[in-house]
This record gives sequence, C-alpha cells and structure tokens, in this order.
Amino acid sequence: MMKYLLNRKGLDKDSSHRMIDYAVHVIIWGILFCLPILFINEERELTWATYLNFAFVPITFMVIFYANYLFLIDRFLSQRKWGWYIMINVVLVPLAYLVRGVMQYFLNPYLPKGEMPRPPFTDPFSPHMGQIFAFIILFSLFHAQLIAASVAIRKTRDWYRVETMRREAELSNLKSQLNPHFLFNTLNNIYSLIAINAEQAQGVVLDLSRLLRYVLYESSSALVPLGKEVDFIEDYIRLMRIRLSKHVSLNYHCALDKQRELLIAPLLFISLIENAFKHGVSGSSPSNIEIDLWGDDCLIQLTIRNSLFPKDAEQDRSGSGIGIQNLRQRLTLLYPDRHKLHLQEGDGVYTAVLSIDLEKENP
Repeated sequence: MMKYLLNRKGLDKDSSHRMIDYAVHVIIWGILFCLPILFINEERELTWATYLNFAFVPITFMVIFYANYLFLIDRFLSQRKWGWYIMINVVLVPLAYLVRGVMQYFLNPYLPKGEMPRPPFTDPFSPHMGQIFAFIILFSLFHAQLIAASVAIRKTRDWYRVETMRREAELSNLKSQLNPHFLFNTLNNIYSLIAINAEQAQGVVLDLSRLLRYVLYESSSALVPLGKEVDFIEDYIRLMRIRLSKHVSLNYHCALDKQRELLIAPLLFISLIENAFKHGVSGSSPSNIEIDLWGDDCLIQLTIRNSLFPKDAEQDRSGSGIGIQNLRQRLTLLYPDRHKLHLQEGDGVYTAVLSIDLEKENP
C-alpha cells in the first residue's frame, strides 16, 4: 500500500504541474473577460449588449493564441517551417476578425438585425488614411506580441517537460550504476564470510535477500519512508558486523524515531557507509567506525568517522569511487541547495557528514 501511495505521489506531482498550468490560463483569460466590470464607472452603465460586444474581442484573442499554442507551433515553428508559420498567421488574424464580425452580428441577441451599414467611401489620399495605416501597424504589433506570448509560454512548458524527463533519465542511470556497485561489494563480503563461518554465511544469505528486495523493488520508488531506509542501513551494518574481527570497534547510533515517516530518495547514505567499511577496516591494525544518524524536524544528518586505510588504486576493483561520484550527482539533482556533503581526511581519520533538508518532500 505504501509503495502504491509513493508511486501515486509522483503521478500527483505531475498532475499538480498540469493543474497549475491550467490555472494560469484560466486566471489570465478570466481577468481579460472581467475588464469591463473592473473599469466600469457610474457614467456608463454596463449592459448585456455592451458586454457581449466586448466579449467577442477576447474570444478572438483566444482563437489566435490557442491556434498557435496547440497546433501551429508544433506543426510548423518547431519543424523550422518559419515561412509557412508566418504566412498562416498573416491569414489567421484577419480571418479570425472576419469570423468574429459575422458571429457578433448573428449571435448577439441585443444587436438589431438588418442590413449591415456600409462605411462611406474614403479617398485614398485623404488624411484619414494615415490614421488607418497607423491602426494597421498597431494592430499588427499587438497580434505579433500575442503570438509571441503563445510561443514563449509553449516553449517554456516544453522546456520544463524536457528538463524533467532529462532529470528523471539521469537519476535512473545513476541508480542503475549504484545498484550493481552495491551488490558487487556485498557479494565480496559474503564470499569472505563463507571462508570464515559457512553456517553463519547461510543466515547472511537470508539477510542479503532482504537487502536485495529493498534495492531492487522498494528503491524503485522516487521516495521511500525514512524508516525503511534506516532498516536497510541497519540490515547492512548487521551483515558487515559479522565478518569484523575483534580489533575492529563499530559503534552505530540512530535517533530518528520521530522522522521515520518522512519521505526521502532511497540509497543516498549507503555509499558513505560502504566506504567506511571498505577503507576503515584493517586486517591487522586496530580499526574504528562510528556511524551516527539523527534528525531535527525535517533535517536529517549522517555523520561517519572511521580509521583510514587507503586501498591501492591498481588493486582496488570494487569501484568505490563510483559510489561517491554518483552520490554527489544524485544530491545535486534531487536536493539542490538543500544538502551539504562534507568529506575530510586527516591524522588517519576519515570524516563524512551528509545533511539533507526534507521539508519540501514532506508537507
């Protein structure tokens, strides 16, 4: 049920973006249709006749706007058929006004029907023609801006959609790199344990199956409850503790009882914990690993301090560097400006501190 709700959360997020998009359109056109009401004064009475005459104007704007927004931009502008796009709009604008005039005459019940009055003949060289030319220029500029607005809004929406798809694809790619990396290190640990205690190794395989179930299925959701992530971490630490020798000191502390229902992107902490076991344990020297996981409201912080025993880069084939690199990229994509990752080494001690603000994912 929880997995279904988390998947629905991703769908609801997309739906919310669409609802915001629709709301913006409704608000803008609603304001335009309400202009006569907003600017009416006591001297001029607003009647149905005057309002219906006005309403045909924004309707014409909507026809021009959505003809571009829904059809012409994709069919011609995006295909770089600029000549066709301009020519169609040159025909579309006066045609829309012609249709508006006909509809206004026949559909407005308050407009007296009869022979439409003909405008008086105007001398082409009359001074009034200058006003007509000025009107045509202003008319063209206004509708060019209307068309440009439709292009800008549509391209912005398309850019956001493409950026969202790119971001999801990149995150999916990073996850596909992370999972094999985790499995590779865990299988190495079980292989070592088989040589030490085969009976314990059988129980560890069961623990591993639980870990794999989380990695392969639970972590496929965009967000998971923090409690499940903590359970996964504790299962992993218990798995690793079995193979540690007596000269290794492992201390784990978790204070996240109030934050277990918070939602977080899965598998963000495991790379740092893996590195602690990989580089913090020596086969002969005293070693120490301290893992502290705590939270304050929606702020979650993981602090790891471990002994530092660097591995030879030529002999190390586990790909531990891939884990940290992927972690940085995922944090940048998932929690921009809402995370801090601090890595430091010195005096034989390696310190990793990761803090994430989960406030926006948990309204």
